[in-house]
Amino acid sequence: MHWLDWLILLGTLGFIVGYGVWKTRAGNTSADYLRGGGDERWWAVGLSVMATQASAITFLSTPGQGYLDGLGFVQFYFGLPLAMLVINRVFIPLYYKWKVYTAYEFIGKRFDARTRLLTAGLFLIQRGLAAGITIYAPSIILSKVLHWPLSWTCVFIGTLVILYTTTGGAKAVGVTHKQQMAVMFGGLFVAFGLVVWTLREHIGFVESLQLASALGKTEVIDTSFDPSNKYTLWSGLIGGFFLQLAYFGTDQSQVQRYLSGQNEQQAQRGLWMNALLKIPMQFFILLTGVLVFVFYLFHQAPVHWNSANVAEMAAEAQRRGEMQVMDRDDATTQREHHANEVTIAGQSPRTVDPPGRPTELHAQHATNAATITTAAKEWVAAHRAGQPTDNQQLTTALAEDTRLREAYRAEVKAALPTAEANDKDYIFITFIMDHMPIGIIGLLLAMIFSAGMSSTSAELSALATTSVVDVVKKERTDGEQVRATKWATVGFGLLALAFAALFSLFENLIQAVNIIGSLFYGTILGIFLVAFFLKRVGGTAVFIAALVAQALILYIHFSETQIAFLWYNLIAPAIVVVLAVGLQAILTTGGRPGRPSA
Repeated sequence: MHWLDWLILLGTLGFIVGYGVWKTRAGNTSADYLRGGGDERWWAVGLSVMATQASAITFLSTPGQGYLDGLGFVQFYFGLPLAMLVINRVFIPLYYKWKVYTAYEFIGKRFDARTRLLTAGLFLIQRGLAAGITIYAPSIILSKVLHWPLSWTCVFIGTLVILYTTTGGAKAVGVTHKQQMAVMFGGLFVAFGLVVWTLREHIGFVESLQLASALGKTEVIDTSFDPSNKYTLWSGLIGGFFLQLAYFGTDQSQVQRYLSGQNEQQAQRGLWMNALLKIPMQFFILLTGVLVFVFYLFHQAPVHWNSANVAEMAAEAQRRGEMQVMDRDDATTQREHHANEVTIAGQSPRTVDPPGRPTELHAQHATNAATITTAAKEWVAAHRAGQPTDNQQLTTALAEDTRLREAYRAEVKAALPTAEANDKDYIFITFIMDHMPIGIIGLLLAMIFSAGMSSTSAELSALATTSVVDVVKKERTDGEQVRATKWATVGFGLLALAFAALFSLFENLIQAVNIIGSLFYGTILGIFLVAFFLKRVGGTAVFIAALVAQALILYIHFSETQIAFLWYNLIAPAIVVVLAVGLQAILTTGGRPGRPSA
């Protein structure tokens, strides 16, 4: 990477971190450290909410999602405005009325300490895992740029985030979110503009959309009602609504953001800002990925997006080749003997040459890439001439491209058992590093790192606050409360680093985040829905119902039942609500009314 890119990257990140530390150097009260001070205006609340959600995964995985599957993923967010309406009308007024530090304090006041502990515990598990992903995602970038081992890169990034978050707590998180969102928005618009600019030699912007549409990349709405289909209009409106309701209404990393507002009205306006901007932002990022797909129709893409794996495969091939040369004399007799045995058995003699297969795939991929480019140029020429366009050759070549990539991933798994074979999250970063001009690379990397810092710092702050306020509760002075929260931040940061090692197992990081959220958010949301709307249900009934619902969701997921994960966010709260009402009726009939609303 050029020195100018390093200067822009390190200068941007250094300014953001330094500004956050300087602005919060005197903020040592628990109100500042745990709640953010409670003095933010609506626009600052809105930016902070968006920055918390827009992690590095947003700018790594989402363009890759657009590249591979088109714009359909945006349906996931269709339930967001409806969720904001409910949160603004129900959740926020109660949180401000009770003057809580965490959402789970409200559950304790409404039900009992046992239900509060269960809800907080589910949050700690879910968000602790997700924090591992938000550390793992930007580590992919730095490992690619610096050619460091991914595990050591995770440690490096995680350590920086832990130090930064521990210094200023929730106040520092809110202060730095403004600068981070400015970098993110700037980088996003620059990336989009430059993708369009690089396409100009072969195809215009409108033509790019038409070509992408012809290949099925611009289909936004899927009205099918298939429970196994992850992204449809109905899963987005219904499952997405419940997921967004749980995330923004009950996840402390978000609740902490709008509890920092000056008052209830400022918090509500901040969430309306998020409702208006989030869907267009996600659509814009997906569209950038679609345009990158069009770009690679005219330029040869690598057969494998993770260049570190490709380099290691080449090194492995060279090592094996050297070993074959050294062992050739000793092995000649054995190979001839084996060939004779195979011939006697009626088979064609065959020698195994592991290094040759990846080389062959590279050659086949290069030939097929030329076919893709030719077919794409013919499509453009026919379209401009007003002639009928034939997608068959291009579609066939793209199917062959997919086959060759899968074959190469299989070779990576066989030759490098410890390597991460999934390369889908490397698509956009590969495009940036290979095709963006000097200076812009540094800006776009700063964009991705800013997103990673913003979300991870908010998560660690929320995890620490929840553990100190809701789980390990004891009488502390104001200073002791701050010190305990700082140590908790360090602990959860280290735990997130441990979790980061798990996420090479997922095919796509943006899906991994949503899957983990869907596993736990539904049960948490069910508890809150009972708390808000069913005043006669007590703590015992909702506690048992939540345990049953969580067990059933985990069973459904790990038994590989064909239900898309977004529907977990509807199934779990439905179980909690219905079962809690039934159990409360039984307990009341049996003379145990439980604990009614506070």
